[in-house]
Amino acid sequence: MPTYQFLFSVIVPTFNRCNELKELLDSFTKQTIDNKLFEIIIVDDGSTDETEDFLSKFTPDANFKLSLIKQEHKGPGEARNLGMKHSNGKYLVFIDSDCIADKNWLLAYEREIKIQKPIAFGGPDKVLPEFSPMQKAIDYSMTSFITTGGIRGNSKKKISKYYPRSFNMGVRADVVSKIGGMNKLRHGQDIEFSNRIISTGGKVIRVVNAVVYHKRRMSIKKFFRQVFNWGVARINLFKIDKKMLEPVHFFPSLGTIVIILTLLLSFIFPNPFLYFLISGILILLLLAVHGVFKYKDYRVLLLIPVIVPTQIIGYGTGFILAFIMRVIFNKNEFTGFVKKYYS
Repeated sequence: MPTYQFLFSVIVPTFNRCNELKELLDSFTKQTIDNKLFEIIIVDDGSTDETEDFLSKFTPDANFKLSLIKQEHKGPGEARNLGMKHSNGKYLVFIDSDCIADKNWLLAYEREIKIQKPIAFGGPDKVLPEFSPMQKAIDYSMTSFITTGGIRGNSKKKISKYYPRSFNMGVRADVVSKIGGMNKLRHGQDIEFSNRIISTGGKVIRVVNAVVYHKRRMSIKKFFRQVFNWGVARINLFKIDKKMLEPVHFFPSLGTIVIILTLLLSFIFPNPFLYFLISGILILLLLAVHGVFKYKDYRVLLLIPVIVPTQIIGYGTGFILAFIMRVIFNKNEFTGFVKKYYS
């Protein structure tokens, strides 16, 4: 059996997110777990901002090991692979650079590892009260059961297989030695990675109190591009392994078609399609009111009715276009938005 220096190697890929790294690193100094049990590995994926200069001067309040590794810009999947190669932990834990770790994040994982002895694990993402109204509205759309919460594992009512995601997941290092690291998919490489982990037959768990706070993309345009690429990624994943496409993944595409047809037909045939349109608007307003109570922030009232259909239509159109290109016409991998995607 190999000897490990740490229980956890926390791997953080980053690209031009110097302004967000400080909050993430500060959250590592506040971990309630013994700081000798983990190391932090920052992988700079070819940043052109002040990331390297900032990290060279950063001195953590807590005495944990902090390493910086650099590579040319290749994407987050390859950055995580490089971090894994330089790790010294029994478990490799991933978190995104636009996240903040709850103070009990690693402690929650440590406790469940002792009890359940999984080969891999994941946790949810949430928002903090001080996050912007846009971030809260996006969080609502991402985690609500009526949208994708049941797919991503944020909802208690899970409606599809749980795949730990790279914004908050971990895997035993010896498992990675057997199955390999993340592939070169631009989007969805964490789901494909989780799929290979699950295929080993080992126990994979969700730890509900291992929370990270996710500062999501802060404009409607950026959010649309992101979810569009996720719709594309689902078809690319299907082409790798058919198990990664479930009936529930067709729902946003069906929703997109229904929304577009309802809008068109309500102008041509006001009766009865205008009533369908009004019903849809009322449902969005009810979701918005629920969001106001959930976040105790009235500012999300006008944002949620915009963000929810943006997610459905963005994901749905990406899925439909990729399905046409890759499944019907059998074309090569369809990548979606690439240029300046991470800017």
